[in-house]
Amino acid sequence: MPEHPLVRALAPLVERLDAELVDPADARPDDVTLAWEGAPVVAVRLPSKPADGGVQSLLAEVAAELGGPLRDLSRHDKQRAVLLLEERGAFEYRKSAETVAEALGVTRFTVYNYLNRSR
Repeated sequence: MPEHPLVRALAPLVERLDAELVDPADARPDDVTLAWEGAPVVAVRLPSKPADGGVQSLLAEVAAELGGPLRDLSRHDKQRAVLLLEERGAFEYRKSAETVAEALGVTRFTVYNYLNRSR
């Protein structure tokens, strides 16, 4: 793959996402092909969804640990649940704040407030 400025710029992000840069000629239909001035330069292959179910699996773990459905927890325990989920990497997934908010029966804004309080 050519050493293009776009490839160099994307490399840290792709590594952080545990994704892979591939030649556009080798791109699969679910890869994201990126172009520079109209010409394809590189494709990004995102990691497959984890077998363990990702955020849903983490939500189930935390619910079991805290003794019941997350929606039924007290405010304090919901804050604790958000902290546990953050420690376990739940917020690394796309749209995870929305998923967590729905599971807790709160707004996405509330989830962000819980996260910010802990920092």
